[in-house]
Amino acid sequence: MRRLFHLLLRSPLNYYGDSRQGGGVGCHPRLIMALLIILGSVAYHYLGNTKYTNEFTGRTQYLKFGTPQEEIALGLQSAPGMIREMGGQSRDAAAQALVDKVGHKLVQSTLAKQTPYQFDFHLLADPRTINAFALPGGQIFITEALFRLLKSEDQLAGVLGHEIGHVVGRHSNEQMATHGLWQGIASGLGLLLSDGHSNAGAQIAQTIANMRVMKFGRDDELESDALGVRFLIEAGYNPEGMIGVMEVLAKAARGSRQPEMLSTHPNPENRAEKIRDLIVQYRAGKR
Repeated sequence: MRRLFHLLLRSPLNYYGDSRQGGGVGCHPRLIMALLIILGSVAYHYLGNTKYTNEFTGRTQYLKFGTPQEEIALGLQSAPGMIREMGGQSRDAAAQALVDKVGHKLVQSTLAKQTPYQFDFHLLADPRTINAFALPGGQIFITEALFRLLKSEDQLAGVLGHEIGHVVGRHSNEQMATHGLWQGIASGLGLLLSDGHSNAGAQIAQTIANMRVMKFGRDDELESDALGVRFLIEAGYNPEGMIGVMEVLAKAARGSRQPEMLSTHPNPENRAEKIRDLIVQYRAGKR
């Protein structure tokens, strides 16, 4: 097999063969390498990652880290750096206590309690960045900039419920595996499209891969919204608080928003519409 591979690499024939050289059929070395990279990336994604059926969503996932304990360790390792980058922990003890209260009520009232994840809720001192996010394993963060814009405990529950959804949905873990897949595909396509004189082919392939990864990110956001609605209802909060959060985000992003297809997040207005539909379905017992 190794000798055959080297013979193929040395073949002077083009993609389709050359009748002037006896009509044989050969392959260009770049085509062989590109296919090997692409097929290897696909094979590793499906055979080298952990296949998992998520108990919260029913969806089959391929994960970079197979166990919740690995996710917890990664989250705990990453948390101090994230806290430093966002201005440190908030000094508002009352606000932090409210974040803890709402977060732990959501966990204790739902199936999230039955997971091994170590949920911990952090209010960050950053007064300018309107954001909330979760690390694998249960470390959840909200900035003061976003916290100050929320008008009710239901809205705070909407933010934290959404982030809990990311954790139990194992989205970061899945995205790491998916990113590896599409980076490999991009490398193979870039090699295939290359003319040897410019990197335009590689840039095109990378753009395609990035847009595909962003599409997966938008799907994760909508899945977390659905889980958030479910968690709010189970914990006794008004799920329409999540619609209020979307209104806050839409107002904050006005004038600086990218087209949805170029973003990892769906537009807040689109998310609000889907959340309304989800609330109706949950209340009608259809989910």
